[in-house]
Amino acid sequence: MTHGQTATERFNQAREFLLQHRDNYERAYAEFRWPELNEFNWALDWFDVYARGNNAAALRIIADDGSEVARSFAELAETSNRVANGLRRLGVQRGDRVLMMLGNELPIWETMLAAQKLGAVLIPTTTQLTVEDLRDRVERGNVRHLIVQSQLAPRFAGIADGATKIAVGDAVPGWHAFEQLYASAAAFAPDGTTLATDPLLLYFTSGTTSKPKLVMHTHQSYPVGHLSTMYWVGIREGDLHQNISSPGWAKHAWSNVFAPWNAGATVLAHDYRRFEPAATLQLLERVKVNTLCAPPTVWRMVVQQLGAKPSALREAVSAGEPLNPEVIEQVQRHWHMVVRDGYGQTETTAAVGNSPGQSVEFGSMGKPLPGYRIVLLDSAGAPQSVGEIALALGDARPIGLMAGYQDDAERTNTVMQGGYYRTGDEAQLQPDGRLVFSARGDDVFKSSDYRISPFELESALIEHPSVVEAAVVPSPDAVRFTVPKAFVTLAADVAPDVDTARAIFEFVRARLAPYKRIRRLEFAALPKTISGKIRRVELRQREALRSEGERVANEFLISDFSWKEE
Repeated sequence: MTHGQTATERFNQAREFLLQHRDNYERAYAEFRWPELNEFNWALDWFDVYARGNNAAALRIIADDGSEVARSFAELAETSNRVANGLRRLGVQRGDRVLMMLGNELPIWETMLAAQKLGAVLIPTTTQLTVEDLRDRVERGNVRHLIVQSQLAPRFAGIADGATKIAVGDAVPGWHAFEQLYASAAAFAPDGTTLATDPLLLYFTSGTTSKPKLVMHTHQSYPVGHLSTMYWVGIREGDLHQNISSPGWAKHAWSNVFAPWNAGATVLAHDYRRFEPAATLQLLERVKVNTLCAPPTVWRMVVQQLGAKPSALREAVSAGEPLNPEVIEQVQRHWHMVVRDGYGQTETTAAVGNSPGQSVEFGSMGKPLPGYRIVLLDSAGAPQSVGEIALALGDARPIGLMAGYQDDAERTNTVMQGGYYRTGDEAQLQPDGRLVFSARGDDVFKSSDYRISPFELESALIEHPSVVEAAVVPSPDAVRFTVPKAFVTLAADVAPDVDTARAIFEFVRARLAPYKRIRRLEFAALPKTISGKIRRVELRQREALRSEGERVANEFLISDFSWKEE
């Protein structure tokens, strides 16, 4: 880096290098260097600078009924200033924790920018969470301010009573109206400097312990780190980019905020009540989407209705879990283009991927992306051709890696020991440098694009008076990749019949968010180790070997009953 450059110039130099070499992986990987930043606030030092006098579309939100809300870069820079000033007037200060629970609506992007400008720490939260989920997030997240959809405000009754409460939508008694924030001044002046290492985002992500982990990202780890995601997707300046992801999860920030706006592309958000593949395919053609990112669950649904390739679509990628080779083949057959797989975590930005210009081998998640040095470690910490995916630290530490787990130094030290960040996921290294995903190193699994912690589901199950023990593992599913299946040992006087299954399903449905729902239930004795620990690995293997559609004795599906499945 040239001495005397501003933070904006350093960031833009790294950005321009990746855009220039988007089709030349070898050079991009060999020569890319993360920008060296001390003071940096992405919303002020990049977005506002890029937005100055820029009337190009930054955001388009299209609803199910076809209505559209659109904002230019210049307009978003101004309205986010107004929101930031309004939040400051309501007491939001640098370092304060702000929980945001919104859908794909304009305030989610304005708040993302405004929180950064203020130096506040944002906690994006899915609208699917239950009251108990929210209570945990508010307490452990030390939340001082809430920005929530009006219809969801009742969930916070008795929670965070001392917090500032702001409602988006209809008026809610005792809550401030988000709409009033727009009356604030259009010019924003920060109250001080923002260090690149200052906290910016807190994401709750499931683990095998009793409570979700809190992943802390900084003003550089996600905003700057997602240069790797921009590169992997292949987004260009002026593109119309659609990412199919629910707000509240890290992937929404990945590809609905930072990656496209790093490139100078337009974010397209489809605000739908329920995902419909046909509607998505029609939208891709109608508005001329250039780049598309979607989780494997969406791709598996979309391939059932594929017609001609959307005429403007240039890049298509998938992330969240391995994409089935047969799905890639179907897309290639119909659209004559390859869906490129990639890999990352809430804890990182895109770290591995099949980037533009590389040949794609079905089943491979690609090669390490620019800025990431990756090795596979065995149980002793030695590099091998098969092992745990690990990111090199030290001088090679990627900017896109989290700062750590909030309030959990022990866990942070455990995953970052020996000079590496250990992902907990396993892969195989091929001779040409490609990586093939093998397995998750712990009991956490993906259902659709959501990480599921068995412990949380098992805890809900054993609250039922008929349940003595429970173990939850992933069961293969044609659409969702896997679904949560519970193996349950019943009390001695309880019959393993349809009435008991119905009662247990009803019980956990009332306690778990829809994406965590147990969808298969089997009454069985649980395999255990000599020390009495449940052998989930045995149950996982048993499920993995089952034929599609196969039913076993004492097994019940949620679809056997009359409730409408979410």
